[in-house]
Amino acid sequence: MRRVAVPLLSLTVAVVLADSAIVTLALPEILRHLGGTVAQVSWVLIAFNLVLAVVVVPAAWACDRWNPAPMCAAGIAVFAAASASCALAGTMEVLIAARCVQALGGAFVLVGCLELLVAATGEKRGLALWTTAGVIGTAVGPVAGGLLTEAISWQSIFVVQVPVAVLAVPAALTIRRPSVHTAETHRPVIAPNLALLLLSAALTAALFLVVLLLVEGWGRSPAVAALTVSVVPIAAFVATPLARRVRSGPRSETAAGCLLIAGGLVALAIPPSANLAWTIAPQALIGLGLGLTVDSLTFQALRDRVPRAMHGGWTIGARHAGVVLGLAILTPVFTADLVDAQAPAQEAITGLVLDAPLPVKDKIALAKGLSNQLASERGRVPDLHPAFATLQVAPEQRQAAEALERSLDEQLERAATFAFRDSFLIGAGLALAALVPLIPFTAVRRRRHA
Repeated sequence: MRRVAVPLLSLTVAVVLADSAIVTLALPEILRHLGGTVAQVSWVLIAFNLVLAVVVVPAAWACDRWNPAPMCAAGIAVFAAASASCALAGTMEVLIAARCVQALGGAFVLVGCLELLVAATGEKRGLALWTTAGVIGTAVGPVAGGLLTEAISWQSIFVVQVPVAVLAVPAALTIRRPSVHTAETHRPVIAPNLALLLLSAALTAALFLVVLLLVEGWGRSPAVAALTVSVVPIAAFVATPLARRVRSGPRSETAAGCLLIAGGLVALAIPPSANLAWTIAPQALIGLGLGLTVDSLTFQALRDRVPRAMHGGWTIGARHAGVVLGLAILTPVFTADLVDAQAPAQEAITGLVLDAPLPVKDKIALAKGLSNQLASERGRVPDLHPAFATLQVAPEQRQAAEALERSLDEQLERAATFAFRDSFLIGAGLALAALVPLIPFTAVRRRRHA
């Protein structure tokens, strides 16, 4: 059992951190299934990250003070039970409450697994396993959620987590941390943790807004969106061996990663069209930046720091506080921009309908259908197809109606792309801001080595 304990615990870390964004592509389906408002469904995402950010440091204190194995196992069991409750939730309120309990158990899982992985494999390898699992889980979360939602249902996102967690409970109990007696306690390293917070806020734009743009803005299916955003985890996975070949050092890697993330977000803000190909290169830049920054900053925050669990808790807390900060900043911006984009989009739609080579009676009927569709989906990018599906036109006018529908869809895609622009640019600014706390940190390290 001890042989499989390490990979199982690493996988559990990835699963817990994937949960910070795994529901992103499922949010529209959850809203349709459970009802409620857009603000409520956003709390399915926010609640998990907020509770995890608040609870993880106290959980780290408990794991440092007492034996982490049983607390980690208990946290995994709570996480598994809460995941099952999420899958069975019949109302939005129950789902949000279950997500909060998920995060509570997840906090003990993350800091407990850090201690147990180090105890089982040694300081360097254990920390590397824990950090790498976190990076992969964060990047893969939206992809896995989108594919499961499209292939099965949104509930399957949570169902598949249960057996992984159940197997990890005995795995956690097989590892014993040797007793560590030290009176020395290091303060948290502010600079890398603050940089992690700002980068996580920036990555919210990459991992959250991109999928919303693809699904809600450009009308792609969750499966297509999931495959498109898979570029991010692939690039993040490639980043580490690439950095080893270059041998530029952790400070240069972190600076380069921040610039890559900022550049990728700027490119997402100005795509020439709604063709998915225009998102590939920007997401590759973001994935490379993710791989170069998060693990490097985590090592900087944890290296030679005791108690280890406490400092691991600070890094996790910083990352998820950053996600909440990013959602708090970006959600109102793109929501307001979507509303602001509706008036000019409606004017353009009206002009296209008036200019279409259709009989006047068909134009009037279509205008009424489009008006009702736009009103029913206010605050979101509307699907205009129902208005065309109910339109009765002569066979010789069908081709003109289909061409008009394509033109209107293209107009909406342009409006949605423009509405997301400011949010992506703000995300790029947050990625650049992450460089600022690293400047004094770099200077201090240089003085110490002088």
